[in-house]
Amino acid sequence: MDRPIPHFYHPGLAGAKWQSLSFLEQMSHIGSEVERAIKWKSKNRQNSRQAFFRALELLDFTIADIKNRKRLRELCRLREVLADYFFGDNIYKSSDELWRKYFFPFTFAARKQKA
Repeated sequence: MDRPIPHFYHPGLAGAKWQSLSFLEQMSHIGSEVERAIKWKSKNRQNSRQAFFRALELLDFTIADIKNRKRLRELCRLREVLADYFFGDNIYKSSDELWRKYFFPFTFAARKQKA
């Protein structure tokens, strides 16, 4: 049984609109929110938290998108490791630079795909 995903930060993107984006575009948007969370981490903790929660929401939309079912393991692990980095003990030893390197290729490819 499909459960609706609550959407608090991106109500206009839930469902068909988000699913109409390519996987590369979805990951690029998630990466943008992660970048914002990183940027605000040392300046404004609340802004950083909000950006992180927006990234998680977009990631949840991506996980729920049927076209991404073959990527489910990676997406769920991504969610786990992101949560560990921003709110856990960072047992996976992530860093700001690691996240930038992870998401940059998606952004680059999404832009190239649009051109």
